[in-house]
Amino acid sequence: MLSGKRIILGVTGGIAAYKSVYLLRALQQAGAEVRVTLTPSAMRFVGMDTFSALSRHEVAVELFPRDSSQASSDWVRHIQWGEWADLLIIAPCTANTLAKLVNGFSDSMLTAIALSVRCPILICPAMDGGMYQAQVTRRNLEQAVKLGFRILEPEKGYLASGLDDVGRLPEPDKILATAGKVLGQSAPKPLSGIKVVVTAGPTREFIDPVRFLSNPSSGKMGFAMAGAARDLGAEVMLLHGQVPLPELRGIATRAFVTADDLFQLVQQYQDSDVIIMAAAVSDFRPRETHSGKIKKGKVSSTLTLTPTPDILQWLGERRMDGQVLMGFAMETDHIRENALLKLKNKKIDWIIANSVSESGSGFMGDTNSVLLLSPSHESNISGPKKVIARQILETIFPTADFH
Repeated sequence: MLSGKRIILGVTGGIAAYKSVYLLRALQQAGAEVRVTLTPSAMRFVGMDTFSALSRHEVAVELFPRDSSQASSDWVRHIQWGEWADLLIIAPCTANTLAKLVNGFSDSMLTAIALSVRCPILICPAMDGGMYQAQVTRRNLEQAVKLGFRILEPEKGYLASGLDDVGRLPEPDKILATAGKVLGQSAPKPLSGIKVVVTAGPTREFIDPVRFLSNPSSGKMGFAMAGAARDLGAEVMLLHGQVPLPELRGIATRAFVTADDLFQLVQQYQDSDVIIMAAAVSDFRPRETHSGKIKKGKVSSTLTLTPTPDILQWLGERRMDGQVLMGFAMETDHIRENALLKLKNKKIDWIIANSVSESGSGFMGDTNSVLLLSPSHESNISGPKKVIARQILETIFPTADFH
């Protein structure tokens, strides 16, 4: 159950922190990839270098790194790790960290990751027996269960205080067995088992080696659609043009340059359950492409163009039963009328239309304002592109359980 899983091991400042070293090795031996985050207090009991060497990853401790040169990449690490993980195990979890978790505190990298993860969280409390039996700790444990945290109760035994009481961190094999059960019990996500293809970014149609026809598409809306589909459990293939965007974790990608390149890729994935054509495909390309740079003094004042393949229409004419096809329409005027015409002519299920000139909308920004249309549905959605992408998927899959 743990083979191939991506697990974050959170270690807090209790004497049982030394056992987490053995837990890390056990997780690795079970086939998991493990990253470690320590609270500052945990470093009083076990060294960061030990976890770094064994996990073969940098250990996350500081939410805001002291070295300002690292701030641009490190301050969002809790989000990146949260998207990466299949399971977060906090072992040991002190009474202090437990209280922070149930009340939504995020004053350390560990607690910030706990707020960011999209996966189950397994808490393994370990503390002195009196602290564990304290009324406020029992209340926090009950609240943790209500909030969806999984709890592995501590064992009875000899404690650091010298007492024989409940509060010992269970041995690694028991934690592994519980982790396997948690992963096995995780409810399937609403789009699990669905194959989704998303296209994003511009095409480039070359006139000569240094000049081409293109558009200002940033690919942000397509990347947002791909990320939202991944987060909802879909198996995603992202086909993208030349865009200055970071790679999306957990998503397979293939790059294209021209409309012909994209057409060839789409044909390879035409049997996908859902195809979302968010790419800004050039409608025309130069009839003639020169192998060498055209000198300024020799260029003609006329550029002859020829149409590129109409990929969306090709898909619409060859659609499979049950397949969902979605297109995008970037317009300058008569947005609704032009989008409805495109929806009908391309024989697709959905179309997303927006204006290139409207404030807060269009190619380069992080926000958008779109009109979502189908033969039986019409709605306006505005906001950050990542939020819009999620709302679109919830609309086109009305029977899926998104809660």
